[in-house]
Amino acid sequence: MSREPVSVVDVIRAKRDGRALTDEQIDWVLDAYTRGVVADEQMSALAMAILLNGMSRRETARWTSAMIGTGERLALRADRPTVDKHSTGGVGDKITLPLAPLVATCGAAVPQLSGRGLGHTGGTLDKLESIPGWRAELTIGEIIAQLGDVGAVVCAPTPTLVPADRKLYALRDVTATVESIPLIASSIMSKKIAEGADGLVLDVKVGSGAFMKDIDDARALALAMVELGHDHGLRVSALLTDMSVPLGRAVGNAVEVAEAVEVLRGGGPGDVVELTVALAREMLALAGLPGDPAEVLASGRAYETWCRMIRTQGGDPDAPLPRAGHVHVLTADRAGRIAGMDAYAIGVAAWRLGAGRTRKEDPVSHAAGVICAAKPGDVVAAGQPLLELHTDDGDRVPGALAALAGAVIIGQEATGQEVIDAAGGNATNAASRPRLILDTIRA
Repeated sequence: MSREPVSVVDVIRAKRDGRALTDEQIDWVLDAYTRGVVADEQMSALAMAILLNGMSRRETARWTSAMIGTGERLALRADRPTVDKHSTGGVGDKITLPLAPLVATCGAAVPQLSGRGLGHTGGTLDKLESIPGWRAELTIGEIIAQLGDVGAVVCAPTPTLVPADRKLYALRDVTATVESIPLIASSIMSKKIAEGADGLVLDVKVGSGAFMKDIDDARALALAMVELGHDHGLRVSALLTDMSVPLGRAVGNAVEVAEAVEVLRGGGPGDVVELTVALAREMLALAGLPGDPAEVLASGRAYETWCRMIRTQGGDPDAPLPRAGHVHVLTADRAGRIAGMDAYAIGVAAWRLGAGRTRKEDPVSHAAGVICAAKPGDVVAAGQPLLELHTDDGDRVPGALAALAGAVIIGQEATGQEVIDAAGGNATNAASRPRLILDTIRA
């Protein structure tokens, strides 16, 4: 048995004592962990030391390079500029679905290697798998061919992409080390850099339904990822966006696909349209491409690209989406204006209805989810629907209702005429809704 050139105990001790890791230590420990030479308990100790003592920009850049080096660089190039988007995850965050075909319609190639949902945040692949026939697993050859033909592909990461991250991500989840900004940033950016796109736009969520609850923490994470991209020759920018309220009105799988299709056909909720267009503009700017994505989206031309993208991956864009066997409506107990809506609580409710999973191997219900019949700023009359709970199993409803206790706050400031208008339809005040885009960070 050959002797390893570095001692894992020395690596752990160095970071435990607050010292910077050398390039040799970083390269070795990630390679050795991927090979199984470094045990889970040893990497757990190192991850905790990193959480407590941090890593410098140099260490984080080297850590990211070493992560990439454990697998294959995909180099998903095309005959037009390639640009990707990554979201840190939220509730009702179906933006990838309209965004990828929109940016492709505007002239870029969009390789979107996406993930599945866990807990209260949904997964893009779970949403798309509600489309009959659609498949997430593609070979590298299929991905490259679709990029050239359609201009957009949304699929699962290939097995050779940053294998160290798959092991380390699972380990961090069960050792209370998820919150480390260097480890979050390197996890996200190692995969995106390994894709080989020319540019990347980050959507860093902030609020109750996001991983980052505090804007200062979110800004620190965004800056770390932008710096990592710069250090690896990737053009990167980041938008900090609000996730205190669900995006759009649909939270789940098939219900989010249906809402994304509305947006692609030129309609849909205003906040989904706003964020889709803002991210598209940022992506096109990184790609050096002209054009107005708002006009393209309103025209419905991106819907044609969507249909081609879905068909190329075996799906039928015209097929009916799954529908829930049971719908429970939660109504307003009094009249007033919606003053708040807790994104986290609604995400948990959708999860309990069957839209999400507790473990990675759990199945999901494609029909389950929550429809927000009212949003902050809307005026409601007593008895008017607030939320629709969609599930295939009525026994799941009580758990979802428990999660929603206090999730919707009805204020007092609506006028009598507004309440009358609400009873007959809906009265809104966009000025009272949260600001969606909080900040932009560029290198």
